[in-house]
Amino acid sequence: MAAKTTLRRIMRLFGISAKMDLAWLMRDTMYALAGITADMIGNLSVVSGVLLISVRFGGIGGMSADEVLFMMAYSTLITGLFIVFGASNNIHISRIIGRGQLEHFFIQPLSLKTQLITYGFCPFTGGGNLLVGLILLIIAIQRLGLTLSVGWILALSGHLLTTMVIIVARSYLASTLAFYAPVAAEEISSTVIEGTWLLSTFPLSGMPAALQVPLLTILPEGLMAWFPALSLLGKPPLGWSAAYPMLFALILTLITSYFFRKGLNYYVRKGSNRYVPYGFRR
Repeated sequence: MAAKTTLRRIMRLFGISAKMDLAWLMRDTMYALAGITADMIGNLSVVSGVLLISVRFGGIGGMSADEVLFMMAYSTLITGLFIVFGASNNIHISRIIGRGQLEHFFIQPLSLKTQLITYGFCPFTGGGNLLVGLILLIIAIQRLGLTLSVGWILALSGHLLTTMVIIVARSYLASTLAFYAPVAAEEISSTVIEGTWLLSTFPLSGMPAALQVPLLTILPEGLMAWFPALSLLGKPPLGWSAAYPMLFALILTLITSYFFRKGLNYYVRKGSNRYVPYGFRR
């Protein structure tokens, strides 16, 4: 019963955020559409750059142009999901911590976890890249001649969820520093996430294992699109199990949970020596 009540509350909060997002779209439609279009063009430019390279040279590192297109579709879907569920700093958590804004959450009659899950949900103004990713995915599936099944769709959903968990866990792990150095680490989550995008959109196929392995372990850029895309195509890199990203996500989540709780306890006891209202919806 408690779980059912919690789920109902979360869905209701998602609905409130969606209504607020729609209200912004309707209130300032031209500005919102300009932002959505610019974001889509920016993401497509990255995708098309890699894709055109693969077309020009007949593939990249043993991946065909169509397989690269599939990887780009996966990457675009991840970008879309990131924007839809994390456009208001709930994933860029170091901004909230560094600006001393956690108190905004503490005074609400909801748990911090519930607020962070539902805060910033924007399906209308943030769904552009998700739509583009779905279109690219359909084209890639048709060109590759993939046979869809319930199992494959579940595998796709599982990989997308796993990738999002890795992105969030990595951001929260780095953001732990903002509890102790709020000014210096305010934008650390942005640096971590943006650095991830720079490498994650390029196929690692053809690179020596000495480069691939670190990008699948120490710096998991290869887990953002390359590894899951090849796994969904039945070609897990390096002969590793297709379940490896899930294992990595689990370990990273446990590590992040420990250090984030420790930092949060420090914040609760010591407080913050600054407060910046910028970027917070009041």
